[in-house]
Amino acid sequence: MTTDTSIARLYLMQLSTTTVPLPGGRTLEMVLVCYLIETNEGKRILIDSGYPADVPRRADGPPSLNQKNVLEHLAELRLSPDDINMVIATHFDVDHAGYHDSFKKAEFVVQREHYELARAGHPRFAAARGHWDHPDLRYRLVDGDFEILPGLTLLETSGHARGHQSLLLRLPNTGPVLLAIDAVILERLFTIERKGSPMDDNEDQLLASTRKLLELVQRERVQLIVFGHDGSQWANLKKAPAFYD
Repeated sequence: MTTDTSIARLYLMQLSTTTVPLPGGRTLEMVLVCYLIETNEGKRILIDSGYPADVPRRADGPPSLNQKNVLEHLAELRLSPDDINMVIATHFDVDHAGYHDSFKKAEFVVQREHYELARAGHPRFAAARGHWDHPDLRYRLVDGDFEILPGLTLLETSGHARGHQSLLLRLPNTGPVLLAIDAVILERLFTIERKGSPMDDNEDQLLASTRKLLELVQRERVQLIVFGHDGSQWANLKKAPAFYD
């Protein structure tokens, strides 16, 4: 992995919050999120796009609060969907791919294994299919770890879903940043002693991906790890319109 970087800024976009009840009267704060990267050359890269407006949420689930969709976040930064040059699709779960079809001028990048699994009709990805499988979208398929730009590497991290991908980026001041996405949704799960959940596709692959990321953090001296849905962590992070540089 190169030590050079073309990455200038990272925006963390918090789309909504949910308080999930746990046994014993405890609660878990969860967030739905996406990310925006700006390069030194003025390119803008969106990572995931959030939950779609046209898919009802479970009536028996906890309420989703503080909602602001990706288009509203971009507007706050004085950006429109046409200003996005690339969308990195980490996976096609409904809470990650619900606004993909808003970015018809962008190039989409996804792991080949994941794209082929979803296009074959896997029911898990059906809820948002009208958004990620829109005929006007252009996909670039990659295989495994891949440096998409200087300082921005896609990391194949199957387990939560086949062909899921996380990201490693290098910022000029912050240094290396790992976006774990759903390979590790909570900080307390970032351990090889973890167990899979009903939301995960393959526990063996999940553990292998967790080990891979733990080793990468040590080897690359990662300064910031952002976990995919950890409300407690996100409460203490810089969120758009603030940014990491």
